[in-house]
Amino acid sequence: MDPTIRYCRTDDGFDIAFWAVGKGPSLVAMPSLPWSHIQLEWSIPAVRDWYDAIGRGRRLVRYDGRGFGLSSRDVAEVSLESDVSDLAAVIDGLSLDSFDLYAGWHSGPAAIAYAARHPERVDHLVLFCSYADGAGHRTNPLTQATRPIILQDWEFYSQLVARLLLGWTETEPAQAFSDLVRRCTSPEFAARALAATSGFDVSHLLKDVSVPTLVIHRPEQRPSSMDNARALAAGLPDVRLSLQPGESIAPYLGNTDAIVREIDAFLTGRHPTDADTTGDAAQPAALPPGLEMSGGISTVVFTDVVGSTGMVETLGDEAARAALRTLEDTTSETASRRTGRVVKHLGDGSLLEFASTSAALRFATELQAASSEIGLEIAIGIAVGEPIREEGDLHGSIVVLASRITAAAGPGEVLASDAVRQLVQGKSFTFGDAGTRHLKGFDEPAHLWRLRLD
Repeated sequence: MDPTIRYCRTDDGFDIAFWAVGKGPSLVAMPSLPWSHIQLEWSIPAVRDWYDAIGRGRRLVRYDGRGFGLSSRDVAEVSLESDVSDLAAVIDGLSLDSFDLYAGWHSGPAAIAYAARHPERVDHLVLFCSYADGAGHRTNPLTQATRPIILQDWEFYSQLVARLLLGWTETEPAQAFSDLVRRCTSPEFAARALAATSGFDVSHLLKDVSVPTLVIHRPEQRPSSMDNARALAAGLPDVRLSLQPGESIAPYLGNTDAIVREIDAFLTGRHPTDADTTGDAAQPAALPPGLEMSGGISTVVFTDVVGSTGMVETLGDEAARAALRTLEDTTSETASRRTGRVVKHLGDGSLLEFASTSAALRFATELQAASSEIGLEIAIGIAVGEPIREEGDLHGSIVVLASRITAAAGPGEVLASDAVRQLVQGKSFTFGDAGTRHLKGFDEPAHLWRLRLD
């Protein structure tokens, strides 16, 4: 069954068509203008399978930008700010306090701008074959050869998009996508929109994107150069770069399974080496000289039941164990909603890992409320750093630090390291100064902060 199409309105009065399917953490997939039609693309099997795959376990949101698909067509121009405005309208229309954001090719600059301006709302950012500065597209040989055809022969250009730019090889799906191109907008507006992308430039905003970002690039495809991926990886503070084989600018063609696994591992907080590597998908391409893969930093969370020994004496072994099992289940469910990973349960507590510090803090707030309903009092400690990963477990000084911070926390309290507080400055979290503590095993005193839970 096709998803239900709904509408929201931008601040400047344009109607934006969107759909939202599934349950779980929200993933907003932006349109890569100008080829967007949220009803027609759902009828193309490869695109539909892509949405099913990246939306598994999530609430997936897709929309048409102004001038395209089912959104308002009476639009004079497209700009970077209009793209940001369309995204903001969907976010506000769905009342999303936090979400993950996916952007491919031309939608990347608007996604970067939104994430830089609203770090409190974006948990993770995924960029596929995208760029920060669109000026390079003006000199791209493929761009120079194909864009003049838009106004000369719209039908022929739509075939070029399907077969040359995206790489459809089978006749039926290639024709279906060619039809989508012709129906999603007018040739005049497509020409203006693509010309506008050459002026998109958010290079100066890269340093302000504090959310964890995954940059996926296919060096073999021609529309977006490897220089674009290199600039993104070099300019973003918290980035993971994944190079994948393939000649298509479309993620739903080629090694789609590997790309889905990479995205899922990133959004769920697993390290890439923990992701499923079964199947016959091709392995990621080697990094170019001088560029290193990053992404080993995680937010580590410990939970501990306060007074567990006394609880056993009061309730008895069987009832106490039942309460702890309920807490374990609640911990796992709450972490899953916030794309965290339970590393292990420890009898009266748990060790968890999050790729997003914001997600870890939201998890801690929600778990404290849930544990109170169960009738248990827990202490939570949070630290951020680069743990040692071995067979799914975490080790190293950052894990020890999180454990010691937990030991310093009282019943119903969430304590965090100073690095945690600094990483989420400007977001919707309030901390109280918990002072400096001398933690066992650490020479220097640690400045701790108490997360306000109300």
